[in-house]
Amino acid sequence: MPTAKAPRKDKSGRRPAKAKDFDIEADTLPEWIIDAAYHSGDYPYGKRMKRKRYNREMEPLQIELQKLTRWASKQGERIVIVFEGRDGAGKGGTISRFTQHLNPRQARIVALPKPSDTEKGQWYFQRYAAEMPTAGEIVFFDRSWYNRAGVERVMGFCTPEETEAFLREAPVFEGMLARGGIRLIKLFLTIGREMQITRLHARWHDPLKRWKLSPIDFEALPRFDDYSRAFDEMLGRTSTETAPWFVVRSNDKLRARLNAIRHVLRAIPYKDKDETAIGQLDDKVVVSVERYLDKGGEPEGP
Repeated sequence: MPTAKAPRKDKSGRRPAKAKDFDIEADTLPEWIIDAAYHSGDYPYGKRMKRKRYNREMEPLQIELQKLTRWASKQGERIVIVFEGRDGAGKGGTISRFTQHLNPRQARIVALPKPSDTEKGQWYFQRYAAEMPTAGEIVFFDRSWYNRAGVERVMGFCTPEETEAFLREAPVFEGMLARGGIRLIKLFLTIGREMQITRLHARWHDPLKRWKLSPIDFEALPRFDDYSRAFDEMLGRTSTETAPWFVVRSNDKLRARLNAIRHVLRAIPYKDKDETAIGQLDDKVVVSVERYLDKGGEPEGP
């Protein structure tokens, strides 16, 4: 296929990224991308979940989340849920389904901007430690300290030595959190290359969603394989008994949201848990990191 024309800059001066045979500014995607998107990354399902079924299964899960937050408040529990993954994997949408009907004074979302000059001079984990929950609170990290093992590493914002130090120190930091009484759950959302193209293209063409795109997102596609290798090492070296990673296969957003919530509900021993309402966790969608890496880990190109 011929390479598409270079995309024009938008009003902010940013130039959209262009992957091989793909222009994010083009009105439509090539048919081969559309055809491959849902099954990309070896996604295990042939058809999308129906919205009607999704709505039917989501309501009891959100009721269980309310039970969990009431229990956490009464018991003084401190809970941290980390969401990591590729650009366009659905982290924000999944978090919003967790928090949709929760009291914002008990369930807080943390999505930190790039560090200030002062923060750059601090201990790396310092600004994240400052966001840890108080008694009775749940904190959702929409990206976290794992920026150093992903985007900072791939984009060259940190040195190889800093990356190596982080991979050694992250399990130690998380062990400190656990010993301090914090329950830590880590979810990595993964999507295939063609699905990422499809979602970033959709964001670019939706004026209500374009704000989600940053200059870094424009580099996600040409650096897809670099991210794959970085994420595989991150998952393998920072998954511990104290704070294991679980991978959520997210080509189908509806299945991903339901099963991410199920995983969290099953991981926390809150009072009056209704196992029937939670339902069966789909182990094709939520996968242990050991099983995921054994099967090849993050997808790479040919």
